[in-house]
Amino acid sequence: MMKEKQPAFAEFRNEGIGDKIFDICVWILVAVAVCATLYPFLYVTSISFSDGMAVAKGEVMFLPKGWDLDAYKMVLQYQQIWVSYGNTFLYTIVGTIFNIVFTCLAAYPLSRRQFFMRKKMNFLLAFTMYFSGGLIPTYMVVTGLGFYNSRWAMIIPTLLSAYNVMICRSAMESIPEDLFENANLEGANDFYILCRIAVPLIKPTLAVLTLYYAVARYNDFFNAMLYLGKPELQPLQMFLRRILIISSSEIMQASGTTAAAAAAQSTLKIRYVCIVLSTVPILCICPFIQKYLVKGTMLGAVKE
Repeated sequence: MMKEKQPAFAEFRNEGIGDKIFDICVWILVAVAVCATLYPFLYVTSISFSDGMAVAKGEVMFLPKGWDLDAYKMVLQYQQIWVSYGNTFLYTIVGTIFNIVFTCLAAYPLSRRQFFMRKKMNFLLAFTMYFSGGLIPTYMVVTGLGFYNSRWAMIIPTLLSAYNVMICRSAMESIPEDLFENANLEGANDFYILCRIAVPLIKPTLAVLTLYYAVARYNDFFNAMLYLGKPELQPLQMFLRRILIISSSEIMQASGTTAAAAAAQSTLKIRYVCIVLSTVPILCICPFIQKYLVKGTMLGAVKE
């Protein structure tokens, strides 16, 4: 008589005490990590919505005290923040488009076995990940090309990422070679093969690379600090840096706030309002790109 087979989930019932302790430890660590990352953002948001006097006295610890939106009105009336927002969106959208286009153009020949410079170019690409000319030579090249105080200074110097090119190259290498050979027999050139065959087949990878590039573009302030001296060209991150490090009183002065009202509005509160406003676009977009974040963690993983 055949022995009755146990259900698949029976093995989980027989889980040892050591495994249960391990699971509990993992959940505790996850809970601590979530609290450690969530609390600073919640604290900054609470400060931005709290009354200025409560902030000055240090009474806000977790939730807002005495709702007050005067600081938001004050910051939103400041014209420079809208100019910085527009510059950031321009640099992020245009720069990301350039990044994806040139990444595909660089990855396609590096993925083709018949390209005679394939090994040498792959070596040079990997070499740039570990060694570079340095900050001063890069600054001299960028300024020598006439990009100082130009919007191109935020796009051209970061046109490619060697790591992202390698990811795109690996994705193209996974495409069956028969597709490219059949297209060549039909008379298709390399540009047609890239646009009509390679790119459509690696759309998930390109979506993840678009996310990587867009986040880097949105957070970029170092290139702006080096190459953009005009305030009307600077992105939102440079505006935020100036408010956090240099001064936040210029917002109160520009909005025509009286001395008494300015005293009620804590300088710390003005800074935190700017931080919250700078994160609003990311918070609005994050729910729509969450699935691509999951795919991004799986890039380079071993497939069964």
